[in-house]
Amino acid sequence: MPHAQSRILALAAAGLALGLAGAAHAQQAQTQYPNMTFFVSSAPGPDGANYGGLEGADKHCQDLAAKAGAGGKTWRAYLSQQAMDGKPAVNARDRIGKGPWANANGVQVAASVEALHDPDRNVINTDTGLSETGRKVPGRMFLVNYHDVLTGTMADGTAPPAGKDMTCGNWTKNGEGSAMVGHSDRLGLTDDAAARSWNAAHPSRGCSPPALRSSGGNGLLYCFAAN
Repeated sequence: MPHAQSRILALAAAGLALGLAGAAHAQQAQTQYPNMTFFVSSAPGPDGANYGGLEGADKHCQDLAAKAGAGGKTWRAYLSQQAMDGKPAVNARDRIGKGPWANANGVQVAASVEALHDPDRNVINTDTGLSETGRKVPGRMFLVNYHDVLTGTMADGTAPPAGKDMTCGNWTKNGEGSAMVGHSDRLGLTDDAAARSWNAAHPSRGCSPPALRSSGGNGLLYCFAAN
């Protein structure tokens, strides 16, 4: 076979391979979950635990949901606000609607607000606590651990009492401070109730990205459709 012809065939084969790879990538990028009503954010905000308050955190959830084809719903971040600086306390459980909520694969994680806050009735874990992209969130059984999800919330879904900062300054701090986090995989260093808690496992070591990552987090959020 002439050298020129061989080169043409090789280039054609390479072009076909690139075309198939591009088509596969496009198909993956177009995966949509319009019926999803719950997810763990696949990406953190741009500034650690500083989301610019509850409104900024809600927008983060809304933007991620829109990219996944579920932007027609009203999305809320599962975060509480403490009473401080003239602002009233806001309970995470009162912000997220009534349920039921299902993940990207259509698996129901909780039937109601009451079921969500009952550790024996909600089924959030590694396999069901998926991101809006349908992927698992890395937890303790992964090489990288991001299971610490920001909540600033007590186990019953209410805001912590005023005084000690447990919400990184109501989601405006990116340095010193602390926020309550939950374990999205329900796993911890021990096997007690706190380690198995999806929303109130322990306080973070700080509010900056490095501090959040130091204990197994990445500034991620639980996002719920409130309608």
